[in-house]
Amino acid sequence: MPHPDHSPALAPADAAVARRRTREEHAQETAQDYVELIAELIQQTGEARAIDLAHRLGVTHVTVGRTIRRLQRDGFVTAQPYRSIFLTDTGRKLAEESRRRHEIVFAFLKSLGIPEVVAHSDAEGIEHHVSPETLAAFGKHLGLHLGGL
Repeated sequence: MPHPDHSPALAPADAAVARRRTREEHAQETAQDYVELIAELIQQTGEARAIDLAHRLGVTHVTVGRTIRRLQRDGFVTAQPYRSIFLTDTGRKLAEESRRRHEIVFAFLKSLGIPEVVAHSDAEGIEHHVSPETLAAFGKHLGLHLGGL
């Protein structure tokens, strides 16, 4: 019998689906973090360079290069070696959605009295995994009309 504070164990097939979903969310999380940062760098400095991404994300230049190639393959960015990185229309849309999700989660956490620094840090993780239903509830709590988010 499961402990009253814990959910029952998932059936093996359900557990496999849950693990696959988690892996997919992590891959999407990386894409969201990168396109959001690329958009921010372009807005702030007029360009996004791999070295700037590596510095801001705390990863190696090699890691950035590998991720940028994946983002190119997936249609989020265009890039050439030793040149700036640009967002495609799809990448810009993902960056805007990610930024908006972060803002909503951050505002919700702040509304609960969470200190700003902690709210930003927590929002960075939560924004990638919060369901549309929960995000809508956050927005409703904040008095926002979210439309398509």
